[in-house]
Amino acid sequence: MKQAVLDKIESEQFCKEAAAFAVGDTVRVHTKVVEGDKERIQIFSGVVIGRRGRGLNEMFTVRRISYGEGVERVFPMHSPRVEKVEVERKGSVRRAKLTYLRKRLGKGATLVKEKEGRAAVSTSADTAEKNSGATLPTQQQG
Repeated sequence: MKQAVLDKIESEQFCKEAAAFAVGDTVRVHTKVVEGDKERIQIFSGVVIGRRGRGLNEMFTVRRISYGEGVERVFPMHSPRVEKVEVERKGSVRRAKLTYLRKRLGKGATLVKEKEGRAAVSTSADTAEKNSGATLPTQQQG
């Protein structure tokens, strides 16, 4: 009985459109910022390094490098302050949490392989290798 009442209250608080992104994706998070009586949208872009929680308590962490310093922000998934989440680039990772990016410096800190890019590069390399192997002249010993 008690859990049913809690589920009903939580369902009213859920965000209408769920953002479809995964760990490793590069995203732009549009957040509402209130300054005095004015409200504006501020964009925080970076790599999603983790997701945690379930239901209304679900959160995700975004990391970016700003002026040579690593900055991480944790956003609630269903917060009314989060306007929308745009996926800039899909990433291909094999971990649920990308905490190892904290130790990296420079370009390696934001380097996550793209899903589409990896397949395209391997197929073009394979065809180039086949073509180069077929056109090599054979040497005859005599």
